[in-house]
Amino acid sequence: MSQQLPEVLESVFREIPNLIFEQHSIRRLRVKLRPDALPALLELLKGRAGYLHLSAISCVDWPQTDEFELVYHLWSYEVKNLVSAHIYIPKKPGRYVSVYDLYTPAGFFERDIHEMFGVYFEGSPNLEPFILTEWYGPPPMLKSFSTVDYVKDTFKSQEYSPEWLKEIQAKGGGLVE
Repeated sequence: MSQQLPEVLESVFREIPNLIFEQHSIRRLRVKLRPDALPALLELLKGRAGYLHLSAISCVDWPQTDEFELVYHLWSYEVKNLVSAHIYIPKKPGRYVSVYDLYTPAGFFERDIHEMFGVYFEGSPNLEPFILTEWYGPPPMLKSFSTVDYVKDTFKSQEYSPEWLKEIQAKGGGLVE
């Protein structure tokens, strides 16, 4: 562990098995750990180290490994730094435990990730759509999602070439392709 790392963080990190730690700067720390160890890390960070603010939960789709990377960004006003905790979960079934009971703002982030990536958070109070309320396609943030194909299939897109546009194009104007 780094000499610059506060003792409270060193003690928390020592309690989590197989935790990989990187210090990007004095104010930014990255940890990688097993998914089953994340709830314990979050409890220790909040209870012992004063990481009271869950800034965000982000998700990355990794099709090469068929995994989702979930990143929990926690800020401490006491220690004055950000810990980003990275876990990887299998894309199938794409399920993880909610941390809503520990950090209430997690409900919003989990709802967004569920809607955009399809990850189901067990125990989350509300995973109903809030942006894509009339969406019937696959989760749109998956790297396998094709916007072009979705538009063609959903809206039966076709070439748009009305007579008035042909007249303008004949004179050298019109839409640029």
